[in-house]
Amino acid sequence: MSVVNDMPRAVGEGAAARQRAAELMAVRARALGGPGGKATGVQHAKGKLTARERIELLLDDGSFQEVEQLRRHRASGFGLEAKRPYTDGVVTGWGTVEGRTVFVYAHDFRIFGGALGEAHATKIHKIMDMAVAAGAPLVSLNDGAGARIQEGVTALAGYGGIFRRNTAASGVIPQISVMLGPCAGGAAYSPALSDFVFMVRGTSQMFITGPDVVKAVTGEEITQNGLGGADVHAETSGVCHFAYDDEETCLAEVRYLLSLLPQNNREYPPSGPTTDPPARRSQVLLDLVPADGNRPYDMAEVIEEIADDGEYLEVHERWARNIICALARLDGRVVGIVANQPQVLAGVLDIGASEKAARFVQMCDAFNIPLVTLLDVPGFLPGVGQEHGGIIRHGAKLLYAYCNATVPRISLVLRKAYGGAYIVMDSQSIGADLTYAWPTNEIAVMGAEAAANVIFRRQIAEADEPDAMRERMVKEYKAELMHPYYAAERGLVDDVIDPAATREVLIRSLAMLRTKHADLPSRKHGNPPQ
Repeated sequence: MSVVNDMPRAVGEGAAARQRAAELMAVRARALGGPGGKATGVQHAKGKLTARERIELLLDDGSFQEVEQLRRHRASGFGLEAKRPYTDGVVTGWGTVEGRTVFVYAHDFRIFGGALGEAHATKIHKIMDMAVAAGAPLVSLNDGAGARIQEGVTALAGYGGIFRRNTAASGVIPQISVMLGPCAGGAAYSPALSDFVFMVRGTSQMFITGPDVVKAVTGEEITQNGLGGADVHAETSGVCHFAYDDEETCLAEVRYLLSLLPQNNREYPPSGPTTDPPARRSQVLLDLVPADGNRPYDMAEVIEEIADDGEYLEVHERWARNIICALARLDGRVVGIVANQPQVLAGVLDIGASEKAARFVQMCDAFNIPLVTLLDVPGFLPGVGQEHGGIIRHGAKLLYAYCNATVPRISLVLRKAYGGAYIVMDSQSIGADLTYAWPTNEIAVMGAEAAANVIFRRQIAEADEPDAMRERMVKEYKAELMHPYYAAERGLVDDVIDPAATREVLIRSLAMLRTKHADLPSRKHGNPPQ
């Protein structure tokens, strides 16, 4: 017989435990309720959800496990000691998205305007460290007024800790920043250090100095949305990757993006079921792309024909639209697609396109996402503005990103591929594993007309009929150096393929490259062009 079981229990022991449990429930209720219904009503009146409502939309039902719910600040002065709410204005924890672990923190604008103080920052630091240790994505739901002024430099140091962790986690776990309210000053640099930034029109803004400061210093008058709203950052600055009209759609798209990403840099993206046959032929492609290199077409329609069920997620859709960066699936497996867009600026590479594609290539390489590059590029955009703006430096970013990438890389020349832009867009010479071309390809130093004007300048000038001579020289140049099989004959293209078989060729090639292993030289890190 157990001695312990035979011992009489203390009188009232069970009642005391129940009382303590009831006290805990009451404390939790106050923490969950936050500042109350009035503050929640104000938040809703602005068209914004509360921090907990946002987390519920982001994560699978019932999966959220909160961390440090009962944390309160220890600051004093300026009336802070009389106001010590639970959570200190940020909700942190983890849950699942489609069954996979995701860490999250969400500013609660109802408490101190979501401003960051010491305790608030410490909670964020902890959840960031947990995300890296567990090897799972981190999603930040941003709706804060910046540093808590009453706590002074302590609050600024809290931001420093966040930035350091953002940098340490870069390329290790996916980091997604969702802007759901204001984000001003130094606070904007955490989203800038993350992999993807989402914004909601009308309610989210990002800027280093607000409209009042801008007016005081420069005399310029502008609204908050005009200075740093979702459309500005999605179209002009390139800070925002995705912009949506409401929070519900925005958070649903965050879930979709997470379904295309691995948990960390040691894993591969999850494969998904598809009923789209790998060997499906796309006769439509023969009609989509005009043989005439001067006629535009929509490269997005080509991607739709190639991808599983025509589905893909375009990144930075509204910025630098002359190049497309998208995540899609081929035979259920995630790939990153980089493609020139002939509908915009004829698909040339310029400063914005180079930066956009370079960052996307780096992201794909960091998270084991194979790259498929679709070329139809007439070159780099000429002009004084481009040269003075540093097109050499910015174009080198894309070149560096491709040369440094060790994931499977396949390039396909649909039509034009001229000059340095052809080399930069993952040509065989910079390390593409496989290069294909359609029979409509024109791979050359430059277009036939421009080349003829340079090579045969004297003959054309001395001819009795210069225009007729130029036309004849153009035809001669095309016949000698720009026919579809010129690059293939010299081993610069692995095969010239039937456009209708593009999907099957890409899927078979990616399957072969799935076990690719490549090591970079031993080094602390490279020194990429800036």
